[in-house]
Amino acid sequence: MNYEAILEGLLFVVGDDGLSLNQISDILEIDIDKSKELVMNLRKVYESDNRGITINFLGDTFKLTTKKEHKDYYEKLLQNTENNMLSQAALETLAIIAYNEPITRVEIDELRGVSTSYVVRKLLAKGLIKEAGKSDLPGRPTLYKTTSDFLDYFGLSSIEDLPELNEVEDADIELDLFESNRDPL
Repeated sequence: MNYEAILEGLLFVVGDDGLSLNQISDILEIDIDKSKELVMNLRKVYESDNRGITINFLGDTFKLTTKKEHKDYYEKLLQNTENNMLSQAALETLAIIAYNEPITRVEIDELRGVSTSYVVRKLLAKGLIKEAGKSDLPGRPTLYKTTSDFLDYFGLSSIEDLPELNEVEDADIELDLFESNRDPL
């Protein structure tokens, strides 16, 4: 069994949460020394110049991170407004969710008057909304609500800080994810 490959996949799956040595040992069912050896071997693989990621020990966990020497390229990606702007459809969908959460996609569709399945998937991928359980409606559709990233992005302490709907109707809002308080990645 290729434990290094499994460890690499595990670190990718947990993302920013990272894994402690104890978690690695428990999941792979190996001792702590073997876990340390696996992490060190995988770190050596990533030290190569032909790799864009590395393993760092942050807090008390090991995490996959990008290499600092490539920082300028990552910043260019984030500065590309094509990648960071929310479409009008995304903004409308976000507003519907924020003012009506928790809400099903069908209910969002009814309020917008068009299908929002693609937009909802994009908002989920950006971390601005999340699944919040199942509705009691027939078929038990998924409920959606905004995330703490949504609150940070809009500079809100809580969902109650949203402006009144009549204030929103008068505003001309253009949104740039790069100027968010949080990193969109």
